[in-house]
Amino acid sequence: MSESTQKLFVLEASGDGRLFSINPDGTDKTFIVTGCPVPDGVAVDVQAGHIYWTNMGMPPANDGSIERVDLDGGNRTTIVPKGGTYTPKQLHFDEAGRKLYWSDREGMRVMRCDLDGSNVETLVQTGQSDADGRDETRWCVGVAVDHVAGHLYWTQKGPSDAGVGKILRAGIDIPAGESAARRSDIEVVFKDLPEPIDLEIDRATRILYWTDRGDPPHGNTVNRASLDGGEGTEPEIVSTHLMEGIGIALDPGHNRMFVTDLGGSVYVAALDGSGHRPIRALQGNLTGIAYAELPALDNGQNNFRSNR
Repeated sequence: MSESTQKLFVLEASGDGRLFSINPDGTDKTFIVTGCPVPDGVAVDVQAGHIYWTNMGMPPANDGSIERVDLDGGNRTTIVPKGGTYTPKQLHFDEAGRKLYWSDREGMRVMRCDLDGSNVETLVQTGQSDADGRDETRWCVGVAVDHVAGHLYWTQKGPSDAGVGKILRAGIDIPAGESAARRSDIEVVFKDLPEPIDLEIDRATRILYWTDRGDPPHGNTVNRASLDGGEGTEPEIVSTHLMEGIGIALDPGHNRMFVTDLGGSVYVAALDGSGHRPIRALQGNLTGIAYAELPALDNGQNNFRSNR
């Protein structure tokens, strides 16, 4: 029986925007696609053999989009066209529900769609007017889904380093008779955070992890907290000294996490933060990251190609 191939998929927002893969030790960098208009969030559907990512576009043009490509870089397809979302940020692949979830920053909303881009829905709307759009406390950035408790989590980061960031949650679906803009089930889980960005959930331990790109000592960190901790639960800082931390990907099976920052580094650490170290540096402005275990090919070669 052949072993799986472990890969990280990383987005570089600088330059012409690129999606590349590396091994978990930082070796074997391979470009998969280029020419992505400021890519931010990435997710992998191993079963279908697809990589998905968001393109923020160039605000205020309202030209965000979501694309998909095969694992080898072939069949690049736009599934949510430009303007179908304003400034899409972190992307979450919901394996159980076979849906894509993302936060839309200037769009001030949390959205989802089917894997082919159909059935686009707005689940949370934090503002709608031009004045609302200038209020950065309404901007949604990170997103994660907890099917066990039936919750959707997202971040609203606030202005840079302002210390008013929040992590919120609501039901995965809008309550009957309510709307995305008027939901009675929204709760603030954590508040007064420097600048929370991307979210990930360790489903086995039911622990929520997130990056924060704000100022030290609480910013430029990786944080975690129990999803079931109850009122009064305090976040734990597990990693520090990031250069504007953005992306996070968990690999609980090997007790490790991977983090990216705008300073251009990819880091690895144990889930408790120990052993934190860079595995790749000076890679441009890095945003989203995803970890996947891919079926090994019969010839033992990785089925990747460079699309420079």
